[in-house]
Amino acid sequence: MTALFRQLPSLDKLLNTPQGLELLAEFGRTAVVHAGRQNLHYAREFIKQQQNLPRFCQSEQTFLIQMETLLRQQRQVVAKPVHNLTGTVIHTNLGRALWPLSAQHAATAAMNSPVALEFDLDEGKRGHRDNAISDLICELTGAEAACIVNNNAAAVLLMLSTFAKDKEVIISRGELIEIGGSFRIPDIMAQAGCKLIEVGTTNRTHLKDYRNAINENTAFLMKVHTSNYQISGFTASVEEHELVELGKEFNIPVISDLGSGALADLSKYALPKEPTVQEKLAQGVDLISFSGDKLLGGPQAGIIVGKKEWITCLQQHPLKRVLRCDKVILAGLEATLRLYLEPENLMKTLPVLNLLTRPIADLEQSAVQISQILQQKLGEQFHIRIEPSYAQVGSGAQPGASIPSVAVTLQAKTTEKTTALLACLKGLSVPIIGRVESDKVWLDMRSLSDINGLKMTLEEL
Repeated sequence: MTALFRQLPSLDKLLNTPQGLELLAEFGRTAVVHAGRQNLHYAREFIKQQQNLPRFCQSEQTFLIQMETLLRQQRQVVAKPVHNLTGTVIHTNLGRALWPLSAQHAATAAMNSPVALEFDLDEGKRGHRDNAISDLICELTGAEAACIVNNNAAAVLLMLSTFAKDKEVIISRGELIEIGGSFRIPDIMAQAGCKLIEVGTTNRTHLKDYRNAINENTAFLMKVHTSNYQISGFTASVEEHELVELGKEFNIPVISDLGSGALADLSKYALPKEPTVQEKLAQGVDLISFSGDKLLGGPQAGIIVGKKEWITCLQQHPLKRVLRCDKVILAGLEATLRLYLEPENLMKTLPVLNLLTRPIADLEQSAVQISQILQQKLGEQFHIRIEPSYAQVGSGAQPGASIPSVAVTLQAKTTEKTTALLACLKGLSVPIIGRVESDKVWLDMRSLSDINGLKMTLEEL
């Protein structure tokens, strides 16, 4: 074993070789020395366990190659791009909505230059970072004012903390939602220091249930859009306009957590209907919160719209500074919202809407191209077919709705091969993420955003 340890190379000697000097020039001495010591540590542990040299210690060249591999790996960002072929268009685990090209350009410009974030160019003095977007949102929705924070959960927390601390908030039992990451409405209320008053039952809530729960300590009547599940059958719920009338009777405001953030009527695009922000405002709701990275199709953000007096209070709350967005997000969000000023072009300019509305014929063409490559690469091991599929919006929007799609399916002769295929697809330079259903790997074309990139990746198989 001692003889094996003696065969380990000298790090100082390696760094003075032409290849070592190249590594020093590219990565710097600190990183290169660290990589070399990592290699040596691993080699010593390998010798202790295996009584042999690891492969990369066979020569100075192989040792240096291993060092370079480590150095390049440490430069790689963990949140690497993937090909989404799950059939879920707005996939929470894969980063939700793709940014429009204009939003990408706006964000890049904000990264590379100082911007008038809190500077009023007309007045030549300090301004507010939400002003430009607030004016734009008001134009699009008809709201009096708007407030921007970093996500919709933060928006709900800010509303409750500002107006309902040490007070009661009335909400239907059937709307006590839990979303991804174990975010629960009851928990956020507790965090905000308000008391949850649940009324009705899981499947049926009536206006009288809210009325009977109102007292002098009631801060809000609250509605939550149950976007990530459905209750069907013997059901009853109270619409926002009914709550608004009840609220006026007792001088109690109504707030709505709309979640999905639809600004366009999806039914115009032959998609399932989703309530819009404009519709809720028209019903008289005082404050509405929604996400920026779901159906709205932009970056992660929480947007609150409503009456100006209420929004002003939100802007002045200490939590607003804690929850505010940076210049990059605000630039991307504004650019996304400006696309809605040209509604006839949305199907082309908004990636989320483009993916959701792609014609079946286009998906079939994509499937043919992908299946041909897969047939060449894997045809001997898998049965490869093009099959009808059903995609979904994702991120808690329209849980019961399915959208016709097309998928390339791969069916192996053994389960082991299916498992190995999934691992192989995830191990490519740009991982391919599909789904397993009916003992097949499904590569759904509805959620595919870059077919040329996918074709290049598949050549690695």
